[in-house]
Amino acid sequence: MTKFARLALAGLLAMAAGGIARADDAQKAKVGVLRLSSSAPVFIAQDKGYFREAGLDIELKFFDAAQPIAVATTSGDVDFGITAFTAGLYNLAGKGTLKVIGGMSREKAGYPLIGYFASNNAYAAGLKTPKDLAGKRIAVTQVGSSFHYSLGLLADKYGFKLADVKVLPLQSLSNAAAALKGETVDAALLPISTARSLVDSGGAKLLGWVGDETPWQLGAVFASPKTLTNKALVTKLLAALARADREYHDVILASVKDGKAEINDKTKPLLEIIAKYTNLPVEQVIGNCAYIDPDGKLDVKNVGNQISWLQEQGFVDKGFAADAIIAKEYVKAD
Repeated sequence: MTKFARLALAGLLAMAAGGIARADDAQKAKVGVLRLSSSAPVFIAQDKGYFREAGLDIELKFFDAAQPIAVATTSGDVDFGITAFTAGLYNLAGKGTLKVIGGMSREKAGYPLIGYFASNNAYAAGLKTPKDLAGKRIAVTQVGSSFHYSLGLLADKYGFKLADVKVLPLQSLSNAAAALKGETVDAALLPISTARSLVDSGGAKLLGWVGDETPWQLGAVFASPKTLTNKALVTKLLAALARADREYHDVILASVKDGKAEINDKTKPLLEIIAKYTNLPVEQVIGNCAYIDPDGKLDVKNVGNQISWLQEQGFVDKGFAADAIIAKEYVKAD
């Protein structure tokens, strides 16, 4: 081996060693999410290397309902949770075991996400619109879940009593969809990503969208106090997410017309990433692109309204308000 070859090899080995060292230096963290488009920026940041470029080694852990993510964050099974607000999350946060550090998905008119769906028998019997849900048997994932809250907002809007609705908490999205198809419930609140195959196959009927009826701040990024002591970790995660939030908004959401994103040279790469993590074809992803603020802002006023409503219903402990559960040093308020 020539002297030049030896020097070149030594250089390559040094570069490789440096790369390994940098990889080893990356801060490891686990993030709890659902396989839904409402977590699209998380998938983009992971797949395009934004977390890695921020100095993070992120492991995504997937769940089938929102509340278990809050529990896992509190227990330390994951470092960050990114999912919908639930009564369980608020109760944990009210005890000081969780803090909200950023905004994520929102229910917003024109961006289909969670829908009201009727069983075929109930639809044939007259359940044609969201306001007709009064007095019906309705499946949700859990008591105090985002679906339950959305139903409560609908009751307030149309002046019927939530107490008159038979709410059936079936613990998971798949269980709620199966009950709807099996006609053991009259209706269910489900993400369109879960319900689309059911509707397309004639197993249920779409009644309308939560975002069109009652817009609200659906999801957020949160962490335990222990995680928040590592300010560098939190700052890096939020920076990577902000980068993905902006890209998702400016590329995919900017293309949405009549509730569907366009498939073109700009949107397709991102749509394929979302499809990969949600286990859906791109043709379905385009119809359930959740709205997310381009700056990752949180509608703090709406969070306060959620807490007040859930407290009035007895789903959340009294004695705290939004200010108590929000990490103001990280949250961008809207």
